[in-house]
Amino acid sequence: MAQTNVNIRMDEATKVAFDKFCREIVLSASAAFNIFAKTVVREQRIPVELTTEVPNYVTLAAMEEAQDVRRNPEKYKSYDSAKEMINDIINEN
Repeated sequence: MAQTNVNIRMDEATKVAFDKFCREIVLSASAAFNIFAKTVVREQRIPVELTTEVPNYVTLAAMEEAQDVRRNPEKYKSYDSAKEMINDIINEN
């Protein structure tokens, strides 16, 4: 079967780690991508679980607070500058 080239862009740290992993299992990066592509074609699906990360309770609370600030800005103090905010924080005690 005729061969063709495929260019893949990724960040350098991922490439270095991927190449290191492939060397450890005695497989070239090209062979690993071929295995991936052939599995996708054969199974007609991406052969990895793709999920979104579920935010933890701290992140969820921050998201809810941000929504509340947007809906009810009158409940929250605002500042005209970062300097004004910092002075207010320093003088809070």
